[in-house]
Amino acid sequence: MNIALRKPRMTRDEFFVWAQAQTDRYEFDGFEPVAMTGGTARHDVITYNIRAALRSRLKAGGCRPFGPNAGIQTIGDVVRYPDALVTCDKVPDNAHTIPGVVIVFEVLSPASGRTDRIVKLREYWAVPTVRRYIIVEHNSIDLTVLSRHQADEDWTATALTAHDTLELPEVNIKVPVLEFYDDVDLRLPDGHGAA
Repeated sequence: MNIALRKPRMTRDEFFVWAQAQTDRYEFDGFEPVAMTGGTARHDVITYNIRAALRSRLKAGGCRPFGPNAGIQTIGDVVRYPDALVTCDKVPDNAHTIPGVVIVFEVLSPASGRTDRIVKLREYWAVPTVRRYIIVEHNSIDLTVLSRHQADEDWTATALTAHDTLELPEVNIKVPVLEFYDDVDLRLPDGHGAA
């Protein structure tokens, strides 16, 4: 049986040079650029809220939030650009990928659900430093928190809703889930909105 192997169209370094000249955003699947889907205003507000919540709580410590233009190398040459990530490592100003990422956030969109829940879940698991992967719903006030204590452990999943608090022991902070949805027009089950 012959199996045709996919040959890379470009290297990761070639991708970085190419991507800087583009007006649209791309990830690198290890073989070629993959266009990132256009988001909505809601997606952008949630992403902004995540980074703002992280930034305000991490100011005093040695950890920093990045995203969405900061990459993380996952499996092989694959480079992903999560909506937010946290590292406690020193990051050179000219870095294309962020070292020592411990927490990753992805905000779902209608087109990204399968990729974020299956493909990226496996890829982020393959990064030894990643301890927590948070999938943020965009049409409801819900988080799926995947966590592990060691690199070779399987993920443990926890669901959080509007009245919960996201605990991030890796960086010693806590964030109320509702803070991620500030100024987002979603209705809570009790009839009150997050807006």
